[in-house]
Amino acid sequence: MGSFSTPLSGLTSAQEQLQSVSNNLANIDTNGYKSQTLTFSDIFLQTGVVNGSGDPVQIGSGVSVSSTDSNFTEGNLSATGTASNMAISGNGFFVTQAADGTQDFTRAGDFTTNHAGQLVTPSGELVLGYPAVNGVVNPSGTLQPLQVGSATSPAVASTMVGITANLDSDSDIGTTAPSSTLSIYDSLGAAHTLSVSYTKTAAGTWSYTATVPSADMVAGTTGDTVVGTGTLIFNGSGQLDPTSTINPISIPTLADGANVPLALAGPFGTVANPTITQTAMASSTSAATTDGLASGTLANSNFTVQPDGTIEGTFTSGATLALGQVAVASFANYQGLASLGNNDYHASAASGSAVIGQAGTGGRGTIVGGNVEQSNVDIATEFAKLIVAQQAYSANAKSITTFNTLSQATLAMIQ
Repeated sequence: MGSFSTPLSGLTSAQEQLQSVSNNLANIDTNGYKSQTLTFSDIFLQTGVVNGSGDPVQIGSGVSVSSTDSNFTEGNLSATGTASNMAISGNGFFVTQAADGTQDFTRAGDFTTNHAGQLVTPSGELVLGYPAVNGVVNPSGTLQPLQVGSATSPAVASTMVGITANLDSDSDIGTTAPSSTLSIYDSLGAAHTLSVSYTKTAAGTWSYTATVPSADMVAGTTGDTVVGTGTLIFNGSGQLDPTSTINPISIPTLADGANVPLALAGPFGTVANPTITQTAMASSTSAATTDGLASGTLANSNFTVQPDGTIEGTFTSGATLALGQVAVASFANYQGLASLGNNDYHASAASGSAVIGQAGTGGRGTIVGGNVEQSNVDIATEFAKLIVAQQAYSANAKSITTFNTLSQATLAMIQ
C-alpha cells in the first residue's frame, strides 16, 4: 500500500530531528559551536482532481526536511586567563589556514602556539592575520600566520633625559653635590652611563657638567668625557630662573659604531617647566629617566590581545610592541556557510566570499583576549524539541502499525 510511505517519511523526519537535537546536546561544551534547527516541509501528491466547487482535491504524502538552519547568535564568553585564547564579541569569524593551504573560518578561539611559536587551533590550523614589522602593523598587507612565540624588539636610541633633583641651598660655594646617574642607549641598544655633576659657584647659582666614560668614545681613553654643560640659577623661592642656561647633551662619537651624534634633550625639563629646585634640603636625585631602550626578546610569550585584534607583546627591555593583528571575516549570508567539523566552516556560493578585515570595522565584532566563546546550545530548548521529536516518532510508528493491521485484514478478506 502506498499509505506506508507517509508515516515512513514521518519516522525518517522525526529520526533526523532526534539526531539534530542529540548533536546539539553532544556539543553543549564545544567552544564556538552553533546550535542547529531542522525546518520541515510537507509533501503533496498533485492529482489534478477537483471537487464540485472547483477546489483541488489533494492528499498529503508525508514530510521532508527542507533545511538545516544554524543559530549564529553569540554564545557566552568564558574567561580562561590564557593569553592565546580569544573570542569575537559580535559578528565574524577567525580566519585559519588548513594544511593544504585552504582558508577556513571558526568562532572557536581556544588557540595555542605550536613549536614554531605560531598561533594555531586545537586541530593544528594556523591562525591568520596581519604581521607587524618593528611593532607596526600593515592592515592592507597579505594575510600570514601570526608569530607570537618568539620575537625581538629593536633598540631605541635615547633622544632625551629627564632628571628630577634638588640642590641644597645651604651648601657652601665650591661644594659639589652628589651626581645624578642614569643609563642612556645608542642606536644599537648599547647602554652608556651618563653622569651629571653639580658645583655651587655663587649664592643661588650652580654649574652642571654631563659626562660619559671616555672608554665609550672612539678614542677609548680612560676617565670621563664632557658631553654637556650649563648654568642653573635659582630665585629666592628656589625655582629655576629664566636666566639659567640649560644646553642639550650631545655625544659626538661612539666606539661601537652606533649612529652619532647622540643628541639628548633635557636634562632638567625647560626653564618654563623645570624639574630641578634649590631648597634647604639635602641635595638628592629623585628620578632619572630616558626614552631609549635596549633590544629585547619576548618575555615568556607575554602578550595581550586588544579589541581591534592587535597582539601586543611585552619584551625583556620593557618595550611593548605589536606582534601582529588577528583578522576577522564576515559574510553576506552566514546560513550559507558549510560546516566542516572541528569547529570549522568553509565559504560557499550561498554564503558569498569572505570579507576579511580588522576587528571592529565593517560590521565585524571586536576581540576579547583571554576568553573563549562557549556553545550557544540552550539545554531547555533542546529537551523540549527532544520530547516533541520522540512523540512524533511514536505517533508515526503507531500509524505504520495501523496500516499494517489494515493490510493484513484486507489480505485475509481476499483469501
